[in-house]
Amino acid sequence: MLFGIDGIEVGIIIVFLTLFAGILSGFPVAFAISGSAVISFAIIAALDSSGLLIHAAVDTNSAEYAALIAEGVRPDAISVFRFPELPRYEDVLFPQGWEIALDRNIGFMVNRMNERVLAGQSIETLLAVVMFVMMGIVLERSRIADELLTTMAKVFGPLPGGLAVSIVIVGAFLAASTGIVGATVVTMGLLALPTMLKNGYSPQLSTGVIAASGTLGQIIPPSIVIVLLGTLAGDLYSAAQEERAQLAGCSDALTYLGEPAVVSVGTLFQAALLPGIMLAVLYAGYAFIFALINPSKAPPVQFDESTGGEVITRNDSFTWFLAVPVGIIGLAIGMGQTNLVGSQSVIVDSFTASGQTASLRTRVSEDCAIAMQELHGEEAWQQALDEQAAIEAAGGVTQARELSPEERAERVMQKVDAAAPIGTGIAIFAVLMGLTLAIARGVAPSADARPLIIGAAGIGLMLLVDIILISPLTTPGQTTLLIAIPLIIAFFGLRFAAKLLAGNEILRVVFPPLVLIVAVLGSILGGITNPTPAAALGAGGAILLATYRKLQDQGRSGRMVLLTTAAIVVMLLIGINFDMRLGQEVVLLENRIAYLVAFGCFLFALFGLLWSCWVLISGGVLAPVVRETAKVTSMVFTILIGSQLLNLVLISFGGEHYIQQFLRSFDNEWTVFLLVMLVLFMLGFVLDFLEIIYIVIPIVGPVIYGGTFDPKWVTIMIAVNLQTSFLTPPFGFALFYLRGVAPKSITTGQIYKGVMPFIGIQVFGLLLLAFFPAVVTIVPNLLN
Repeated sequence: MLFGIDGIEVGIIIVFLTLFAGILSGFPVAFAISGSAVISFAIIAALDSSGLLIHAAVDTNSAEYAALIAEGVRPDAISVFRFPELPRYEDVLFPQGWEIALDRNIGFMVNRMNERVLAGQSIETLLAVVMFVMMGIVLERSRIADELLTTMAKVFGPLPGGLAVSIVIVGAFLAASTGIVGATVVTMGLLALPTMLKNGYSPQLSTGVIAASGTLGQIIPPSIVIVLLGTLAGDLYSAAQEERAQLAGCSDALTYLGEPAVVSVGTLFQAALLPGIMLAVLYAGYAFIFALINPSKAPPVQFDESTGGEVITRNDSFTWFLAVPVGIIGLAIGMGQTNLVGSQSVIVDSFTASGQTASLRTRVSEDCAIAMQELHGEEAWQQALDEQAAIEAAGGVTQARELSPEERAERVMQKVDAAAPIGTGIAIFAVLMGLTLAIARGVAPSADARPLIIGAAGIGLMLLVDIILISPLTTPGQTTLLIAIPLIIAFFGLRFAAKLLAGNEILRVVFPPLVLIVAVLGSILGGITNPTPAAALGAGGAILLATYRKLQDQGRSGRMVLLTTAAIVVMLLIGINFDMRLGQEVVLLENRIAYLVAFGCFLFALFGLLWSCWVLISGGVLAPVVRETAKVTSMVFTILIGSQLLNLVLISFGGEHYIQQFLRSFDNEWTVFLLVMLVLFMLGFVLDFLEIIYIVIPIVGPVIYGGTFDPKWVTIMIAVNLQTSFLTPPFGFALFYLRGVAPKSITTGQIYKGVMPFIGIQVFGLLLLAFFPAVVTIVPNLLN
């Protein structure tokens, strides 16, 4: 053995030293990973051929090994770490020669490229990376951060540490809209850092809060980290739980767990929402407390405001920004609880529902039954047995059958009788319009209130029409005609409200990107669509928003962008409310008309998007965006390919299995997880999150995802841990970005000192998530 160390351990050291050397060489990381895989394999093959790398493996032919098997110990649980006293035999790393290992690696490489890059199940989700990157770059080029920083500084500047708090708020906002760390840190470093230093803010606090706030894009959805980590975690969790079920004696994970072993990117977005907000609150809280303790290092700052002479009193603010909106939302919730607002759908199935099965599968092997009792508990297992006995006593599970026309008509009438007087869609529409009118009144309390009152009357008339004239059997076309006049009245007030809202600087800056964030995240978190179509919606919306701002800068009208947006909204509303299936035997005239209108809106929206692209191309905006998107995306996929090659090198000489055996040698699952988290944290000092995701996670994933921990919680814990890789010296990317734009008076040491408290906050946040996992799981559980 070389230096008395096991050959596999030497091989693992060679692989990671070569990787670190390749990254430190200054060569592009995406290619350094592939190069380090080739070089490390060549070094290991040369040392193995010369007989210097010897591996001491457990002798499976020994009597001691056979005795352990006879005692019921599983073969996969026997390793040199758990049973070091077992007899061993020595052999080279490549018993069949390195040529065979190389040939096998090439074959595996082709298969993995096909599965994970070209045509695998996760490729559709990975397409979201391209569009989320484009969305972020477009918004960053549209100077959204400039206006947000200026506006938030005016709002929070007069508070102790207000500039630092405004940086955190803008960072969280940009995280939900762009999600690109480099762009956020550079933009805030250029715009906010000189202002903070000029107003007497500590260099350490200024640099620390800018770098930390920029990294929020790695955890607040839509996060590229979660997309990449989620596609990998889904495969790892499914495979690990299938292996766990088979080791327990069960046929599959569905039988053993009682639920599918699935974790999706959309679910992870839901799980990441509260942890991301929690970190932003912790950052802002630290800045505020720091300012209270050291007022001279984070003083209040008063900016000149140009409000156009409009004075908003405290009573007006309380009434129109708090009391009335809370009252509207509370009234809607109360009406929903009392069935005054609810679904008016009368759609019934053509078949009866099949009978309910037992909560757990009970017709399993003896070993599987014992394992399921240990996992779910005696009470749950007994309940499943009782349920199965009741089903069998009733003659088995009731099969679904086709309903007769009379039965379907009866069920339709039952739904009509149970329907709420106000439909959910109209109620939501009324709430949104009511909130718009209330906020408009609040931002301009001295303006003429009559148009707003007329708009409110239109909303009330629309609800009254829904109660009196619209029933669950009313067709969508008839409903549209009946509410047309109330809507026209309401839109009279909404148009006036829009002018008032446009005159308010905060709403003018915040509202457009906020609508885009709600549209993208709402469609994912609400389960309406998966991340890829939502990313396409976000990219298209970002193009429209950037076009509108470009036209405003050029002194031109943005009417075309507004009409395109309206066409998209109308198209979506028609698609939701009308039946677009024209291939049916009977198609109502109103559905044909709705289809033509929706198709016309689609063509107009397509034209509007192409026209917007032309405006951005002629303005010199879109070409750099496309180039930058191509660079980032190609880097991500090149790292994906290189990391697969590096993983195959580890697999070829048994390095991956050796590491997994070491982790499985611990009896306590928490010990394993804490060890993995510590390793990830330490690797964050020298590796980027992409290398950690694609190199380290596939090695440790089968172990940490193969236990009893919730996969959503495990993945979010890893994501928050990886977020620190942007802050940890000396290779934290956020530090490099900030160093590049910081004034010369700011030293690298001050930047390092500034991020240290925020690294501590990250660790504290991890501890909070560890002790209170409900912070991660509560949103997915409520939404699903």
